[in-house]
Amino acid sequence: MNIRRWSYGFLAATLLVPVLAACGSDADDKPAASGSSPSAPSVPADPKEALLASTKELGKGDFTFTLAGADTTGGGLVHKPSNSAQFTVKFGDASEDVSLEMDLIYIDSESWVKMDMGGAMAAAIPGATKNKGKYQHLDKTKIKDVKDLQLDPETLDPLDSDALVKGVTEVQKTGEGAYAGKIDITAATESAALDEEVVTALGAKAKALPFTAKLDPQGRLTELVIAVPAAGETAAHEIKIGYTGYGTGAGAQKPPADKVVEAPAETYEMFK
Repeated sequence: MNIRRWSYGFLAATLLVPVLAACGSDADDKPAASGSSPSAPSVPADPKEALLASTKELGKGDFTFTLAGADTTGGGLVHKPSNSAQFTVKFGDASEDVSLEMDLIYIDSESWVKMDMGGAMAAAIPGATKNKGKYQHLDKTKIKDVKDLQLDPETLDPLDSDALVKGVTEVQKTGEGAYAGKIDITAATESAALDEEVVTALGAKAKALPFTAKLDPQGRLTELVIAVPAAGETAAHEIKIGYTGYGTGAGAQKPPADKVVEAPAETYEMFK
């Protein structure tokens, strides 16, 4: 696994999540405060159509999410109404003595990142432990031209589940709000839920992985689980994505002032 690409790619996928909101939106795009429409649309009877429709609510940018993978747990929130987002991730690989704990907060035009690295990762990055436990305030003028920190304006979901479900090739309904089938993940490698190197190592297998999904009564995606076989140096595992809190978020909060420092030059070097 390319540790630097993976961990910084995760940061890149979430740092500018609310950028679309900063550009303004029409009043018709604002999510209802109640979290659901007064009259929720019926869930399509066709299983594939139901899954495709299940990610539309994510486009409103008001939800919380979780992610678990081979060596990863994470979660966060996106809150377009307040132009804010937060993401936390814990990453570790005992065999390589690698660890990373990261907390990213973005509110309007400001962003902060807290990174606690250990093992080989800390040793490989100069100054990695310098601000352990502190939120580094990022100067946007120093990162605005960094390609890895650009976000696709077509999505407000860092896990890009919309692209993932579009890869479903076989699906059947297995119960109320429950689905199962096969999914092709090769066209969704920009999703922060996937490691591109693992996808490549899977080869043709990546085009037909088993998956299960759950929708709430309003037809919104609440869980997507993809079974990934062993590939390269990565053991067999599940990628588990979860969504809750549609339309009910309160937005991210600024970190405590006594825990904030200005990001040093080493931090910006990490993104180059």
